[in-house]
Amino acid sequence: MTSPFPQTFPRTRLRRLRTSPWIRSLTAETGLTPSDLIWSMVVHDGDEARIPVGSMPDLYRLNIEEAAKAARRARELSIPAIALFPHINPARKDATGSEALNPDGLIPTVIRAMKDAAPEVGIICDVALDPFTSHGHDGLIDEDGYVLNDETSKLLVKQAIVQAEAGADVVAPSDMMDGRIGAVRDALESAGHVNTMILSYAAKYASGFYGPYRDAIGSATALKGDKKTYQQNPANSDEALREVAMDIAEGADMVMVKPGLPYLDIVRRVSETFAVPTIVFQVSGEYAQIKAAGERGWIDGDKVMMETLLSFKRAGAAGIITYFAEDAAKALGA
Repeated sequence: MTSPFPQTFPRTRLRRLRTSPWIRSLTAETGLTPSDLIWSMVVHDGDEARIPVGSMPDLYRLNIEEAAKAARRARELSIPAIALFPHINPARKDATGSEALNPDGLIPTVIRAMKDAAPEVGIICDVALDPFTSHGHDGLIDEDGYVLNDETSKLLVKQAIVQAEAGADVVAPSDMMDGRIGAVRDALESAGHVNTMILSYAAKYASGFYGPYRDAIGSATALKGDKKTYQQNPANSDEALREVAMDIAEGADMVMVKPGLPYLDIVRRVSETFAVPTIVFQVSGEYAQIKAAGERGWIDGDKVMMETLLSFKRAGAAGIITYFAEDAAKALGA
């Protein structure tokens, strides 16, 4: 078979463009800056400033005061936004996740503290019930353990309004219930929150990479069963495009692919198909793998951290939610 590429060697030597740092920088096709990063942060409702998460080395649950300090650090590092996730006292959990609707609960209180500390930093809030339910699912369940779609969406709408009232810039439904983006958008408009953005977890897969996160928010031991009836099948790609299309039509301003590295093909398809801001979530399992292997000397953890973040940009992501945000921003010289 004849090669489609002309045999131009040695006249054309592609290695010439790799010979020095300056030319590699000049000809780089993809760039990574702190402005591409969203700091994934877990907060808790106790007094202790920082509580380590065993399955996520160097990751801590922060109390309200520490979260406010972190917002100021984000501003100093030019990290544009923080994504908040709560760990609440198990005594406040129940079957309906009612604490998620408390206007004086952990997340609304943290939002206000962070906005007082660094109003320039965007605050993105997870809209889902799993950190608040005694059974660990993202919604209400029936007697058979099935997560109820429409009944759950009604609570998610209320949760989103509570967050918007507290000052959240972006509400991010992560539950994968059908129709919830339209319901949240309508409620925000009706309540006068016309500039509150929606980041939809539009293509969220039923992944094995979420384990450390469930440890971080305290839902790992509570979870009954799995989430395969509402999160996407890892075998499916076209379905992700249908999910994204529906959420855009319902009013999502941005869409997300989650997890990150195992779904770079989905990031590429979504970003190219819809040309909307596509956010990728480098999830807890991805973070833990890099950290653990780095600690054992099996890989250069810092190098792999930066390489993976760059891969998300190369695939078409407009932004990256990551637990590495602070370290990466420092490495980038912000």
